[in-house]
Amino acid sequence: MSGNAVRREAIWNVEAYVPPAVSFNGAEAPGKIFGANVFSKSVMQKRLPKSVFKSVMATIDHGAMLDPAIADSVASAMKDWALEKGATHYAHVFYPLTGLTAEKHDSFFEPVGDGTSLAEFAGKTLVQGEPDASSFPNGGLRNTFEARGYTGWDVTSPAYILENPNGNTLCIPTVFVSMTGEALDHKTPLLRSQQAMGEHAARILALFGHENQKVVAFCGPEQEYFLVDRHFFLARPDLLNAGRTLFGTKPPKGQEFDDHYFGAIPDRVLGFMMDTERELFKLGIPAKTRHNEVAPGQFEIAPMFERGNLAADHQQLLMTTFKTVAKKHGMECLFHEKPFAGVNGSGKHVNFSLGNSELGSLLVPGDTPHDNAQFLVFCAAVIRGVHTYAGLLRVSVASATNDHRLGANEAPPAIISIFLGDQLADVFEQIAKGAATSSKGKGVMHIGVDTLPVLPTDPGDRNRTSPFAFTGNRFEFRAPGSMQTVAGPMTTINTIMADSLDYCATQLETAVAAGTDFDTAVQTLLTEIITDHGNVVFNGDGYSSEWPIEAEQRGLANLKTTLDALPELHHRVRDGALREVRRLQPPGDAQPLRDRAGAVRPDHLRRGAAHERDRHDGDPACCGQAADRHRAEHRRPEGGRRRAGPRAARRDQRPARRPPRRPDGSARSDQRRGGAHGSRGGHARPRGAAPGDGRCARRRGRPRRGRRGRALAAADLPGDALHPLGLRSVEARTLRGQWPGRLGHRA
Repeated sequence: MSGNAVRREAIWNVEAYVPPAVSFNGAEAPGKIFGANVFSKSVMQKRLPKSVFKSVMATIDHGAMLDPAIADSVASAMKDWALEKGATHYAHVFYPLTGLTAEKHDSFFEPVGDGTSLAEFAGKTLVQGEPDASSFPNGGLRNTFEARGYTGWDVTSPAYILENPNGNTLCIPTVFVSMTGEALDHKTPLLRSQQAMGEHAARILALFGHENQKVVAFCGPEQEYFLVDRHFFLARPDLLNAGRTLFGTKPPKGQEFDDHYFGAIPDRVLGFMMDTERELFKLGIPAKTRHNEVAPGQFEIAPMFERGNLAADHQQLLMTTFKTVAKKHGMECLFHEKPFAGVNGSGKHVNFSLGNSELGSLLVPGDTPHDNAQFLVFCAAVIRGVHTYAGLLRVSVASATNDHRLGANEAPPAIISIFLGDQLADVFEQIAKGAATSSKGKGVMHIGVDTLPVLPTDPGDRNRTSPFAFTGNRFEFRAPGSMQTVAGPMTTINTIMADSLDYCATQLETAVAAGTDFDTAVQTLLTEIITDHGNVVFNGDGYSSEWPIEAEQRGLANLKTTLDALPELHHRVRDGALREVRRLQPPGDAQPLRDRAGAVRPDHLRRGAAHERDRHDGDPACCGQAADRHRAEHRRPEGGRRRAGPRAARRDQRPARRPPRRPDGSARSDQRRGGAHGSRGGHARPRGAAPGDGRCARRRGRPRRGRRGRALAAADLPGDALHPLGLRSVEARTLRGQWPGRLGHRA
């Protein structure tokens, strides 16, 4: 069948579309169904013994250690509640580096001796599960012969019932770690970074007189997406396999008139939105805003702010719900960052703030921010963190798909900068010159029509070209792509904030201990930060041709692609600059973070840290030196293999095997990927090859070809560098220069 015939048939099917039966009762009060399928605080209060409930709430609200003695009580109450909701199975839900969710279902029911069954759910089953750890992306940390991994109950994210026409399931959010303690998911680093950031934020609050404060990060993600009729979707192999169009012509009309933005929502799409929001409400996801986006067929949903960990879990659940409900309405939901050329791509703006229920948001400037020293210190910490670790922020949003989006059509450029607005920019300019004595106030707008109200105006404008913009009471990170989890960007923000808050707290504590007046110490700190890091503040047009030139003069990196950004991750770990990463390790003995010979493993970023801070002896380059020592000590000797042991000794006597080749003599494509499965499961280096020189044994000593190989070799990155970032298979193939990336367009 020709392409035109397929398109005509798709159009006929669209014309014949019949909406599904309404799946909800119009008289149903939304407030009654909100959280109906969540094992929430109110449900726990009704079902748990008072002492158990208080212990659980102490862990959730105040970060207290989880008491293992309560597990059986919670598991029993959770089981009874789930059975009443019609659940027959339970599942530990975790978030591996695929960027998707994973789950393993187990039945509540177990056979007993009389031929009947009994519903069982023990505390140890609630607390810990054991999925396979070798089959998920892990950067070589787990292999088929060492595949044990664990899931662990995250009490701060409530369990919920996932409804399905084929049966309901109790879903329990969990972390996912290896047997030796390495984080193999997005949740574990997020929780660790949250804890590190909260500790240092509490130190600063104590200096301002707020003792014993528990500070958490909040996240409000804005999800953009496209909806396409499934008949059109299934008629396009490129959309089906790559998630975006790889060929075709532009339509006669795109988004030139901006007539789709905030336009009337089509009935079919509105039915989909109503259906999804009902499902989200039952799962306790606070969906707030919905509207048409700029591109035809593009839409957005924005939930309310939640704790960062819970927001990340809810975001993954939201994407799953959208995909499921879209099919019910005869549509496909596309989360690819750039599914169509010539129109806007889709992002997932991460709105970040920090605070607690007692103090509120710590990023609220008030009417006179020049007098709000506490706010200025936290804002200055953001400025320092973004400037110092701009490359890591860029890496946190790096993917082959997001590269197509950044820098055009209302997506921010790849240059990481901060927009403060006129009011805060003026305050920090005054601080740089001496002291801030005034703030630009809010105004009012008289529209000129007596029947219309007088409108209050903000003291600053909004800059949609800035990747990291202050928007009144939070910072909006606009660079994340619509397909990625928000856990990655939130982990990065938390970590760089932990480092900056640690720096600010240490400076203030040292000054006060030396007898300096606290207000003077704050002024000195603010002046130092804005003087050293003020170059990252840019309130202008990020799309202008002059900005890249000016950014280079300011010393700001322009990392346009993922290949440009990945070396920044490696360098930051190697030079030991990211001090707080070393804090993000499991408490207790650090031995699991070392290899069998006792040497520090160089891949410690994904696992949190290579060793504790007290083992660094004050040397900031210790991490990089440890990695160098590891590579030097474990380099395979000439003519031998790297791994020690009897089997390795026998292998050393074998001649090197030639790789399979095509009839024309060229190496097969699957033999040119060297090291794609990690240091133990991947390809060994050729004899005499130094670590990171981009060669592997199966290519018989030849350097890697292509842009990816040159970039990794120049950065001294291992061949499996893509895996710790959790890049999807399509993205990994694209970065290797294979289909579909080489066929793709770049708008």
